[in-house]
Amino acid sequence: MQSVTDIVHNQILITSLVACFLAQGIKGLVGVIQHGKLDIRLILGSGGMPSSHSALVTALAAGVGQTVGWDGVEFAVAAVFAVIVMYDATGVRQAAGKQAKILNQMVEELFQEDHQISQEKLKELLGHTPVQVFAGCALGLAVSWLAIG
Repeated sequence: MQSVTDIVHNQILITSLVACFLAQGIKGLVGVIQHGKLDIRLILGSGGMPSSHSALVTALAAGVGQTVGWDGVEFAVAAVFAVIVMYDATGVRQAAGKQAKILNQMVEELFQEDHQISQEKLKELLGHTPVQVFAGCALGLAVSWLAIG
């Protein structure tokens, strides 16, 4: 039986996580450039540019293809998984974010008068635009090619 410490030697896993964390760091840098200050919520949260989900799953699929082969079942599973995650990021989660924005506006309008409804805001930055997903995908590919080559 393999040891749990063998996980740290899994190059595909480490490469995928590096791509994800790098994307999250870039989000913080983009926030500093756009707003002139560091917002930790951008680094720790979902949504934004580039998509860390896309970077992670693309690095995973590319790493599997590079190490095991592009014609194997392992790459097929990783590629399908990546497509589902990226589709979800631009479809379902982005739609949920738009709905949250509308609900937040409705609650704000209700509270212009004195209503007894919860004032808790819903998170609006849930999903990604296609450009953010593409940027995450490109980042994941680049990290995988550099790390695993």
